[in-house]
Amino acid sequence: MNMHKLNIVILAAGLGKRMHSALPKVLHRLAGKPLLAHVLDTARALSPQNVCIVYGHGGETVPQAITDETITWVRQVPQLGTGHALMQALPHLDKEGSTLVLYGDVPLTSVDTLQRLIATGRETESGESLAVLTVELAEPSGYGRIVRSDAGEITAIVEEKDASESQRQIREINTGIMVIPNRWLHGWLHKLENNNAQKEYYLTDIVAMAVKDSLGVRSVHPGHGWETTGVNSKIHLAELERIYQNESARKLLEQGTTLADPSRIDIRGQLTCGRDVEIDINCIFEGNVQLGDGVKVGAHSILKNTRVAAGSAIAPFSLIESAEIGENCRIGPYARIRPGTRLDNGVHIGNFVEVKNSIIAAGSKANHLSYIGDATIGKSVNIGAGTITCNYDGANKHQTIIEDDVFVGSDTQLIAPVKVAQGSTIGAGSTITRDTPPETLTLSRTRQMSVEGWKRPVKKPKGEK
Repeated sequence: MNMHKLNIVILAAGLGKRMHSALPKVLHRLAGKPLLAHVLDTARALSPQNVCIVYGHGGETVPQAITDETITWVRQVPQLGTGHALMQALPHLDKEGSTLVLYGDVPLTSVDTLQRLIATGRETESGESLAVLTVELAEPSGYGRIVRSDAGEITAIVEEKDASESQRQIREINTGIMVIPNRWLHGWLHKLENNNAQKEYYLTDIVAMAVKDSLGVRSVHPGHGWETTGVNSKIHLAELERIYQNESARKLLEQGTTLADPSRIDIRGQLTCGRDVEIDINCIFEGNVQLGDGVKVGAHSILKNTRVAAGSAIAPFSLIESAEIGENCRIGPYARIRPGTRLDNGVHIGNFVEVKNSIIAAGSKANHLSYIGDATIGKSVNIGAGTITCNYDGANKHQTIIEDDVFVGSDTQLIAPVKVAQGSTIGAGSTITRDTPPETLTLSRTRQMSVEGWKRPVKKPKGEK
């Protein structure tokens, strides 16, 4: 295959009135990231020479939301149609090769479909072609129609407002996605006119120009109809969200993951599963999540940027973020594992336990109602219910070190910085402010006393002063 320069232009200048939002349409989120970011990821997968994004409504909020120094940003003001938008990008396009036109509000077009489209437009024995992505719709109203000759050749794309009654019966529509030979593109764009109902410069008018110049116009259909669906309202956004999630669930099922209900899972990033992974209903996975062999995730749990090693079980209603969970751990229910936490093998973190920025070694347990923050905990440690590492003095964070084989009794406060030495036992209800000696019972309690003759206050009858 000859080296062929590919330019990609993403049109992302639209307002999106029907979104009823101050946020530019292309920044609304699908599966946890902006629509434009989905399109950009697809564009990058095609290894283009350069990517140019045409933005407009929302001003600088669009380029500010997408941090990528390799992108060329071009502002379109005012917005005078798709042809006008591509004109703004023209100085950044090569003279040779081809340009793929994508749309910032069409997030689910597959790489495979676009690769077929690019291949269709590239130079063959019959020369270069203008390649357009078309799709047949049962309800084509609102879309530009693909007009073909009796021989089946594409002769034009007619926008609905300019279409005749017979043309409106055509079900094959233009998606707007196309691959244009660059050596023709520069001349065609300068010939565009706005003699139409919208008074805009339509990019689709170049199809008729290609026919006039005897350049072949070829079409490709997407693998799935939803690949070309754009977002124009919150209804469209919700529909595409569910399509995306259903596709993600289907891929997991094909790879052997057990999903209690494929229609009740949300993947907002990259979820990688080993063998025999089980995921219950209404779980959310954000960022990069890796689940090892045999991992079980209970209902209503949320995992963000987390790795869970083989054999571990996450009980329902647990939240784990930016953490590493070792093998055969037990987490939850109702546990919160915060960023910077590393749990070694066989660690148990129980209900209503919060762990933050801490390392817990193998076999240690905190089963109930505790807070562990900025701590290093050794092996085979038992943290009793209601234990708190008091790590924050109002200005700075301090470390708590608990060495191997320590037993911490219930309702203990460990005032950091503090070290609990190996084999120590802390009596329940203690406040520990100094380092403890090893293999020793340490406790701090006030003397218990009973006051005879004391009467509990009683509520006065209403009206009595």
